[in-house]
Amino acid sequence: MSLEWEQVVVASADPAALGQWWCEALRWVVVDDGPVVFEIQPEPDRLPGILFLPVDEAKQQKNRLHIDLRPDDQDAEVERLIGMGASRVDVGQGDVPWVVLTDPEGNEFCVLGPRQSA
Repeated sequence: MSLEWEQVVVASADPAALGQWWCEALRWVVVDDGPVVFEIQPEPDRLPGILFLPVDEAKQQKNRLHIDLRPDDQDAEVERLIGMGASRVDVGQGDVPWVVLTDPEGNEFCVLGPRQSA
């Protein structure tokens, strides 16, 4: 038996807009921009992807699951994402080496520092 991670599903007020934002943020590609779903992947046919589905209600609480991103240059990446519409947010993280941001719909994600070589 095998098990493959297919995608993360994000409930969204505007799946196409939020999906396009994440597509640009991650530098991925759109693989489905149908009327009901919007899906992105690192490359066509490369998993896992992110699938954006419509919901009527707005986000109300801190995410119970979030994405961590690890760039080569944390400061530059944080500024790029803020320039695209992300916002800094305090979710009670305290003094930590990562930066917590939200996407345009308020979903939290973290930008980590560069990986330390062993």
